[in-house]
Amino acid sequence: MDYYLLKTLKNTTIDEAEKLLTEKLKELGFGVVTYLDVSKTLNQKIGAEFRPYRILGACHPHFAHKALLANDKIGVMLPCNVCLQVVDNKDVEVFTINPLVAMQAMNEPGVQELANEVYQKLEGLLEKL
Repeated sequence: MDYYLLKTLKNTTIDEAEKLLTEKLKELGFGVVTYLDVSKTLNQKIGAEFRPYRILGACHPHFAHKALLANDKIGVMLPCNVCLQVVDNKDVEVFTINPLVAMQAMNEPGVQELANEVYQKLEGLLEKL
């Protein structure tokens, strides 16, 4: 099982993909709480040229609350990062962590059940794109 979930959007721009992604996240109860334009930051900080790459930190308050009640150290895994990157100069990959794989390290039944719920939401998100 891969550590990430992935969908490739054909013949689109990263801006269009980000707009669609943000809308679909909102429909599923997620909000974007952090935002990082990796290519812009790398260019500003070290002068590096990098393909368009963005990381959106998505939070579903209901799931975040349940996760923190189940394990107070789970905050190191939050929020769910949803990434976008341009590939082949014409397509955009949208990918996120696979919570089923990420939460295996905790080996706690409550966390695993929650990971399954989040997995279903994230799979549904990618299907809607």
